Amino acid sequence: MSSTIILKAHAGIGADVSGVALVASDNFSARYDLNRIEGIFSRPQHKLFGQNYVGRILVLNAAKGGVATAWMLREMAERGMAPAALLLNFANTIMAQGAAFGNVPLMDRFEADVTELIRTGDHVEVRSSRGEVIVTRS
Repeated sequence: MSSTIILKAHAGIGADVSGVALVASDNFSARYDLNRIEGIFSRPQHKLFGQNYVGRILVLNAAKGGVATAWMLREMAERGMAPAALLLNFANTIMAQGAAFGNVPLMDRFEADVTELIRTGDHVEVRSSRGEVIVTRS
């Protein structure tokens, strides 16, 4: 039996997408947390260490890091090695710029902690412009 929940957030950027969630309460930096060539989380201290992020809906706490995120997300997307979307409790302007530049959908400022509401393996439909995420759990 499956259940569905609808989460509201600040209107995001990017196209509507759907996919399987990969979730951790950690913060996120494209520069420091990822091996962008292999498509995995590479920082040993990250809760998603060793996990493949390509094509997944990444659900994490907050953006961290600097300006390198902008070109890194674009470069990852151009090579087909980007996440399908980023759902963060808190994004920053650099993460928003990078997501827009790389055409990676991004949403933040949810009504509650998104890392507690979505579980790894949930099917997630991201409706960025409506500020809505539909989560289906089986």
